[in-house]
Amino acid sequence: MVHSVEIIDPCHISSADVTAAGYETPDEIRAHLVSGGDRHVYRVGFSHIDEPDPRDELANNTSLTPGDVEEISKRLHRLDRSSKHGPWTAQTLALISEYPTVRAPDLALSVGRETAPFKLDVRKLKNLGLTLSLKRGYKLSPRGQAYLDAQTEP
Repeated sequence: MVHSVEIIDPCHISSADVTAAGYETPDEIRAHLVSGGDRHVYRVGFSHIDEPDPRDELANNTSLTPGDVEEISKRLHRLDRSSKHGPWTAQTLALISEYPTVRAPDLALSVGRETAPFKLDVRKLKNLGLTLSLKRGYKLSPRGQAYLDAQTEP
């Protein structure tokens, strides 16, 4: 998590900055800085968050009540209604289910979409706990599979 951002004079790069940035000396850092004009040097402070990603916890929850299924369906319908390119959620879930680990550009092309907007839409599904991002492509999360299974039950 980012906890601070400040503009600093390159002359004030500290030993702690050097260590945190993985350099040997302040001069080594300064040699990599682009100077001139209105350029600034920023010190950005980060801290490690030692908590699980809430989306991961949600994605692994397969105990869907009928109310959960209804709420997911409502949210997906809302995403479809607000989309400039028409309904996409069911198609995208089915595509990821059928072709796990296929690269986003290939999935997008298969449905006539540009990659960047397609990836943004998949991220919306991930935020609902329905998909997981992999090094290459996507797959349905356990929750996503449980949702699809609930849709096909009589």
